[in-house]
Amino acid sequence: MRRAGRMTASQQKALAELWPEYGVEYSAARLDLDALFGRHAPRVLEIGFGNGDSLVQLASDDPASDFLGIEVHDPGIGHCMIAARSAAVSNLKLIGHDAIDVMEQQLAHACLARINLYFPDPWPKKRHHKRRIVQPAFLELCAGRLEPGGSLHIATDWANYAEHIDAVLAESPLFDCAERREHAGDRPLQRPPTKFERRGLRKGHRIWDWRFEKIDL
Repeated sequence: MRRAGRMTASQQKALAELWPEYGVEYSAARLDLDALFGRHAPRVLEIGFGNGDSLVQLASDDPASDFLGIEVHDPGIGHCMIAARSAAVSNLKLIGHDAIDVMEQQLAHACLARINLYFPDPWPKKRHHKRRIVQPAFLELCAGRLEPGGSLHIATDWANYAEHIDAVLAESPLFDCAERREHAGDRPLQRPPTKFERRGLRKGHRIWDWRFEKIDL
C-alpha cells in the first residue's frame, strides 16, 4: 500500500507541484502509453524505484526510451520528481501504487521492452519468504507484459534471496538467464548504482545482478 512516511518540505512541495507533470493516477483502466508519453517508443518499467536517483539517470541516459516507475513510498516519489526536474527529463512517469495491481490492471499485454526489479524487499526470515515478489505468478505477469525479446533485470544484495531467485527462475519456462554477475558493487549490469545497493555494500554484502530474456513461446 502507498505509504506517506517522513517527508521533507521540498518533497511535499514536489508532490503538490510536480505530480501533474510526472504523476499517473492509478485506476483499473488500461493506460495508453503512446498518449501518455506523446510518442511510440520502447518502454521500461522499474518496480520499487526507491528514491529514484538511478531511475532518473537511466531515463536521462536513454532519451529514445520511455520510463515508467512504480513506488509506494511518497518521500521517494517526491525525491524522484525533484531529481527528474533537475535533470530535465521528459521521458519519465511515476505511479504511486502497488506494482502488481498496476501491472495487472493498467499495463497492456506486450507493452514493455524491459522490466527492472532492483533490490526488492528480501524478506530474510524464512517464514516470510512467501512474501517475496519473485515468485512463479510474478514471472508469469512479467512475461505477459513484456514484448517478444523483452528482458527482466533483477539485482539483490542478499545471498539467500539470490539463491531463491536462481531457484525460481531455473524452474520457469518463461525466461532464460542471459547474464548473471556476482560482484562487489563494481560491475552493475546495465544500470547505475542504487541507494539500497550502497547500503548493502556498507554492511559487507555482495551484489548479484541478472538479465533474463523472455522465451517466446
